[in-house]
Amino acid sequence: MPTAIAVTSADMALPPQDERTLPAVVLQDLDRQPLEQALAGMQGLIDQHGHVVVVCSQAVSRGVERRLHTIRSLLESDRIALFRPDLPPLGLAVLARQLRQLASCDLSPGVLASAGRLLTHYIHAGALLGSVARLDRVPVGLKSHAKSWVPGSQFGVLAHPEPQLVRIGPGATLSGPEFGTWMLVAKGQLQSDWVAGTLAKDWNVQGLRETAAPAESAVWWGTGKLIEFAAYLPDLSVLYQLVTSVRQGTCHWCGIDVIGDRCVFCSATSPYHENQIPAG
Repeated sequence: MPTAIAVTSADMALPPQDERTLPAVVLQDLDRQPLEQALAGMQGLIDQHGHVVVVCSQAVSRGVERRLHTIRSLLESDRIALFRPDLPPLGLAVLARQLRQLASCDLSPGVLASAGRLLTHYIHAGALLGSVARLDRVPVGLKSHAKSWVPGSQFGVLAHPEPQLVRIGPGATLSGPEFGTWMLVAKGQLQSDWVAGTLAKDWNVQGLRETAAPAESAVWWGTGKLIEFAAYLPDLSVLYQLVTSVRQGTCHWCGIDVIGDRCVFCSATSPYHENQIPAG
């Protein structure tokens, strides 16, 4: 069976991108289950799939975060990878779907898990916000904070790969990808055509789709008055070529095949720092 790609809520399991996209394993209400039930569920996934990659937002509740670490510790398993890149929730859901696409290919568990760090750098994720007063994940100047209290103000924010913030007005835009992408848009409690119209046009996106905003988006961005967006590479053939073009190595600690300088399963770092890819 292919490596399992797990997410911590159903709204992080996006619809399939293509016919080869595998279903996500949804670890719903992980912190509300009895520990024994959660342990048995994870052990069942390991028995069935061999390895599990849990893609988890940094905005997830502390209870879910603690439960994931508890499960991994009690099972004493290097077959569970906890992957928490610094991406907003929608961008993270896109990344999880890309890993679900790649899980159908002939990639070993270690290479597939390592691919998450590589593909993170090809995702442009941000949001249109009605206020930046509570935004603490992207640098916000005092002037922008003051303007956020003006009724009707809106801000375009890029959180990844490089933080940017602009106040929406004539000519306002954000620096986008220099390669062809599709864009996924998730509308929260904000009405605007700026993302689907102006920004998508400026970025020359090749296609645009809409979805519901993840529940964690309001926590991550500091407001529910938002429209979240993520530009990404949709084609499996391109994703596969990116991953397989990186030289593979073997983790010196657990012996699994990896790309990059750090094993996502056992967290060991290569003593030689060969074939590095930036940390995600």
